[in-house]
Amino acid sequence: MEVMVQPENIAAQLWTVRALLGDARGLAAASRAIRRIGYRAVQLAGLGSIPPQDVRRVLDDTGLKACSAHEDADEILERPGQVAAKLRIYGCASVAYPYPKNQDLSSVKGVQRLCRALTKAGKVFRAEGILFAYHHHHIEFQRLGGRTVMDMILEQVDPELLEIEPDTYWLQAGGVDPVEWIRRCARRETLLHLKDYGVDPAGKPLCWEIGAGNLDWARILPAARRAGCRWYIVEQDDHFRTGDPLASLRESWKFLQR
Repeated sequence: MEVMVQPENIAAQLWTVRALLGDARGLAAASRAIRRIGYRAVQLAGLGSIPPQDVRRVLDDTGLKACSAHEDADEILERPGQVAAKLRIYGCASVAYPYPKNQDLSSVKGVQRLCRALTKAGKVFRAEGILFAYHHHHIEFQRLGGRTVMDMILEQVDPELLEIEPDTYWLQAGGVDPVEWIRRCARRETLLHLKDYGVDPAGKPLCWEIGAGNLDWARILPAARRAGCRWYIVEQDDHFRTGDPLASLRESWKFLQR
């Protein structure tokens, strides 16, 4: 059987275990557990006030690579140079804009302002040798004048300055075909968030472990590989079926190994 994702290209998003990251000791314990599951890389997020030097020490001690980081949205746009300095301490050469915080996505002018801000930050990150990506949710698939917000971001921000970090759950929640959008972002999607999409008995959509929901991974993963994806990042926002975020990461890891 063909291996669709190599183990060394699978990362765990630390936002999944944010409840365990109260301090550097908590980060160290969670990181050791993640490494025991089999993950060799993480995407940094949910670190709170843990000093960057302590984060780097934990990464070095556990042998985990920081493939990317989610940093504060306002800081990314307003102080990209400071973000770049923090990333150098982490030993990380990639950052994703996590959410359009304090941005107006309800008007074309508001989206245009965001695109200009992303372009400005992207120039700083490019000069620093850092890959800059945009992580979407479902709200970017609202339509303004017949086009989605994501359409406008793709068209108005130079791909040399901004990649896209597609998220399989939020693509489905946004009402689009995950495979189609992964193809649309080809050659500008080094990072991909993997989440499954489930529905509870009341019809409420839930973010589930990979393989536990309804997404067609036999189509999604090969499409991502063909599109040039390098990092397959496992994330679970909440709704852990066992109540344990580490067990959730383990279940998704086992599915990807199969």
